Amino acid sequence: MALISLLTRQHPSAGAFKGERAGRPGQRNARRRDARSPRLRLPGEMLPATSKLCAAISYRHLRNMTGLRRQAAVAISQELSKLAHRSAGPSAWINQVRRRSSLLSSRLEETPFSEMEMSYIKQGEEALQKSLSILGNLDGWKTETVVGNGDKVLSKVLPDVGKVFRLEVVVDQPLDTVYSELVDNMEQMGDWNPNVKEIKILQKIGKDTVITHEKAAATPGNIVGPRDFVSVRCAKRRGSTCILAGMSTKYGAMPEQEGFVRAENGPTCMVLRPLAGSPSQTKLTWLLSIDLKGWLPKTIINQVLSQTQVDFANHLRQRLAWTVAVGC
Repeated sequence: MALISLLTRQHPSAGAFKGERAGRPGQRNARRRDARSPRLRLPGEMLPATSKLCAAISYRHLRNMTGLRRQAAVAISQELSKLAHRSAGPSAWINQVRRRSSLLSSRLEETPFSEMEMSYIKQGEEALQKSLSILGNLDGWKTETVVGNGDKVLSKVLPDVGKVFRLEVVVDQPLDTVYSELVDNMEQMGDWNPNVKEIKILQKIGKDTVITHEKAAATPGNIVGPRDFVSVRCAKRRGSTCILAGMSTKYGAMPEQEGFVRAENGPTCMVLRPLAGSPSQTKLTWLLSIDLKGWLPKTIINQVLSQTQVDFANHLRQRLAWTVAVGC
């Protein structure tokens, strides 16, 4: 309504709006004004029609129709651009309305999150903060596995979480390459990691948060049968450090699947940073916390999880080497 008021107050063609309501008398008045003094003509009926659209969305029951509001803002911007190009120089009122229209368009691009989406965002941030807190405490870690190439897996028992595992490796690829493979190409992980059967993104929320469904393959000999997870994940960049965090969540559209045991994970995260003194290499730290459910001896669980991390590092290196070779 403020926009219509502005048009009515500052442009001599505002009487056209009244003419549309009053019928022919308004049209005769408009013709008389045209005869008395020249004026900038509006292109067709687009701007009046757009103004009607703006008036319509001022009603409460139409106010939340984001698509309608965006359509009105874009239409006004286009029409004002046409007016500016057809005249020798745009008048002050055109510039003023254009600025307000651009501001409205930018605000409409900020898609508000629903209450449920906000809860997922908060879960992702909670997983990130908890994971960093666990990794930041260097006391109490015990060595599980050390590989000849320097890869190592540590473990620690936490009162409120249980046993967690920590993989520390160095990858001979720059951070952006590793990040792209783990985040941008997340759904392709099943192609190169035999421990993962499938990863599917169920929903994207903003730029940093996704809901995923992961199917883990059964271990050799079917010691641990197929598991699946529904997780909320968030990816953050802090300077030269990238953090990929996640935890299990509930998602109504993905109930438990036949043939899979619904396991739980988290808080879990991967921290990527350039290796000190060698920016072409990336140091990767993976915090793993999983409850596989079912009746499994802890000794088997511990062995499976630590080996899973070692295997992941090897498969990731092979994948990155292949990706670089294909890209050359």
